[in-house]
Amino acid sequence: MGKANSFGTVVGSLKAGPLTYCRVSTDDYAGKIRAYCGEGEITSDRLQTFGGYGVVKIAALQALLQHICRQGYEHHVAVNRSHYGRAVVDALANYKGWEVYHHGA
Repeated sequence: MGKANSFGTVVGSLKAGPLTYCRVSTDDYAGKIRAYCGEGEITSDRLQTFGGYGVVKIAALQALLQHICRQGYEHHVAVNRSHYGRAVVDALANYKGWEVYHHGA
């Protein structure tokens, strides 16, 4: 579509540093909420694009992508510029009672 034909609320590249990502989704067939969470690093790689963008390094990315596809998750995630994956998983699993896949744990 191109920059002239689209609009986004987030514009610019992500600053390099630590990253925690999380996706929460509903499993409508099982009637439950589930999530996946993990940590990575935002790199300083440059991209020629527009909107909100960045390059992220995630250990064992292929295994994470297989989990996402096999479980039917949507691909967008929430991100935080820190390494707090363990705390997020603990909160969602223990306090909310949700099924959580902790990638890389």
